[in-house]
Amino acid sequence: MNVFDSLSLPNGSTVKNRIAKAAMEENMADADQAPSTELMRLYQAWADGGAGLIITGNVMVDGRAMTGPGGVVLQDEQQLAKFKRWAQIGRSGGAQFWLQINHPGRQMQANLGQKTWAPSAIALELGSLSKHFATPHAMTPEVIADVIQRFATTARLGEQAGFTGVEIHAAHGYLLSQFLSPLTNQRTDEWGGSLENRARLLIEIVKAVRAVVAPGYAVAVKLNSADFQRGGFSAEDARQVVTLLNDLGVDLVELSGGSYEAPAMQGDARDGRTLAREAYFVEFARDIQTVAKMPVMVTGGVRRRPIAEMVVQSGVDMVGIGTALAIDPNLPRDWLQGKDSAPELPAITWKNKAMASLANMAVVKFQLRKLSQNRTPDPKVSPLRALIQQQIANALRTRQYRKWVAARAL
Repeated sequence: MNVFDSLSLPNGSTVKNRIAKAAMEENMADADQAPSTELMRLYQAWADGGAGLIITGNVMVDGRAMTGPGGVVLQDEQQLAKFKRWAQIGRSGGAQFWLQINHPGRQMQANLGQKTWAPSAIALELGSLSKHFATPHAMTPEVIADVIQRFATTARLGEQAGFTGVEIHAAHGYLLSQFLSPLTNQRTDEWGGSLENRARLLIEIVKAVRAVVAPGYAVAVKLNSADFQRGGFSAEDARQVVTLLNDLGVDLVELSGGSYEAPAMQGDARDGRTLAREAYFVEFARDIQTVAKMPVMVTGGVRRRPIAEMVVQSGVDMVGIGTALAIDPNLPRDWLQGKDSAPELPAITWKNKAMASLANMAVVKFQLRKLSQNRTPDPKVSPLRALIQQQIANALRTRQYRKWVAARAL
């Protein structure tokens, strides 16, 4: 088996190869919080690049709950024409094209001016950066029911727009990940306590989504292999959650790891574990593969074909690639042609881990902006320059988002 073999999914559809463009948050929505022209250009580059599966950055199920001010929102039919265009572009090279649908929970900037909800009223711990995030309100049963319905609505609209599937984001410390972790979920009702209760929201969302989309429409779940914080969501917890998902019509589980507090998805763990420079989570994926009935995909750090081949030959079904495809969107095509391309960003070794994490994300977004302008990425950009540019862009987009919210409230 190699990375250019096709993969059959449980829903009967096929992915043309084992390489996925993993989700990266672009923050490129237009003034209507819909896909912008720049975002379309970015996805055209990936569509032309040869990946078998393309997964969008965060698409928000609720315009009041944003992972970033420039996030794309799909909560009703108002901007459906733009989503249809986006779907056509993403599928133009023969790839499957999935929406990653998400709710931030407590990982939402306070300056967006929205009420923050989470399983429990536990604030983020990010040192000096903590002040940028409000202490969340514990979700009421009514808010939980609304969130379940919103995930289903976004999935249904995604199918209507022409996407071939959705990926429900239950990783990286966002809302569903918060419910799964005993560090952030300290509820004493049916949504907290045992792992079965902590997984209940994810399970109910998967059931609700599966109920409103066609059998041939892919439904995937992105799950932390662990959240890399002592006392948090563990690798054994991940095994048990996958077992719960086995009979719910899930077509693929993507394994990643970490959160804002412990950005393991960037190769940094808070609990003392050292993550390999490439294929961070492959050992976890091999373990999950032993209990999973659905295909398993692993994302984190892969940039060379020999490593991607090693992942697939070890039994993991798909390889998700993010940063390397932000630098070289044609990487799958290059590999197929026998080129040994291995795009890489220089490591950021700042002492302040939270700031280094922000800078790393800013450097990736710098590459995405270049691609969206039909320009050549610059992996050697100064992290400080990229971070300053990103902060300026965030300020402008925050103002744009608050205008959008105010206009909808009229």
